Amino acid sequence: MSRTPPLVWGLLVAGVLGVSSAGAILSHVDEIPPLMRASWRLQITVLMLLPFAIWQYSEMDVSDKQRLTEKRTILIILGSGLALAAHFGAWVSSLDHTSLAHSLLFVTSHPIIIVIGTAILVRRPHRLETTGALIGLLGAGITLLDAGNDGEVTLWGDMLAFAGAITVVGYIVAGRILREWMPVFVYAVPVTLIGGILLIPFSIPMGEKTAALGWIESDLLSWFILLAFLAGIVGHTGLNACLRWLPPLTISFAVTLEPIIGAFIGWFFFSEAIPGRWTWIGGSILIVGILFVIKGGAENVLDTSD
Repeated sequence: MSRTPPLVWGLLVAGVLGVSSAGAILSHVDEIPPLMRASWRLQITVLMLLPFAIWQYSEMDVSDKQRLTEKRTILIILGSGLALAAHFGAWVSSLDHTSLAHSLLFVTSHPIIIVIGTAILVRRPHRLETTGALIGLLGAGITLLDAGNDGEVTLWGDMLAFAGAITVVGYIVAGRILREWMPVFVYAVPVTLIGGILLIPFSIPMGEKTAALGWIESDLLSWFILLAFLAGIVGHTGLNACLRWLPPLTISFAVTLEPIIGAFIGWFFFSEAIPGRWTWIGGSILIVGILFVIKGGAENVLDTSD
């Protein structure tokens, strides 16, 4: 059995820190309206990922390149881009209406949503998945007791973050289908580009008047570049690289720390408010529930493969 190189654990830590920084930075640059803020983030990420996608495309087999132009592939990519646009639009909007901690807790609750959807549409969940979903929902309910206690937490903001969790499921499902044969950057670039483009027309009826490519000359450009680099390159790319040496369960467990680390980054670097008592209690219970769900999902895969 090969041992995991020590540098991989460093990469895992960097990846988790990278994805955890996104909420704090997006909350900090709130001078830009939320949908355009999300679009700028996705646009810059595309530019950073494009060289890697070109390289991966050049290494693909001819048969896989042909599959890229099939109707089914195109429809899944379009659907994934739409889901990503909805996810970022709802989540970034939530940052303007609730606390950073609440936004991160609710937007990372998608494993619970997947369990519910799986139970309705696919199969009977593993007992740990069911237990975790119930625990997670209890924790989410407890965090809502902080709503209205100060100016930070609102039910509307939490609902937007939860909507972000629901919509990201479409992106995850599409990725699981296409990533069986499609390289990660070849998949990520068109989906991210579609998501960034779709947010632009939707921003107009919301009263957002910021230019679609305004990031080019914006005073906040350095923040958006940092955001795309930390969350997109160091975060998501780093975690994908870790899959070569670490099991998905380990990475999934590590990513559940995002709400805690993200809230700390927001407090330490950007003077975000310290979460309230019920957020600490309910958030901890919610995270435990998500861990149960992830573990149950892994156990179910082992049971079905026996």
